Amino acid sequence: MKQEEMSYEQAVARLGEIVNGLEKGNLPLADSLSLFEEGTALMKRCTELLDEAEQKVVMLRKGADGEPVELPFEGET
Repeated sequence: MKQEEMSYEQAVARLGEIVNGLEKGNLPLADSLSLFEEGTALMKRCTELLDEAEQKVVMLRKGADGEPVELPFEGET
């Protein structure tokens, strides 16, 4: 599966596999570098997905009547 098609959960799971493989320390240098590059790209994907999710989250606070009021994040237009 292409990284740009991965869900956040899939990307994090693959990152875990990469970390485990690198921590063992028994891979050839070229393979380690390749995994490191893949992991870096996956981190970027996770960051993008988290940024998208953050933009969708709405802060709730009580309005003048005591009822919740939805407010966008600061900086959102």
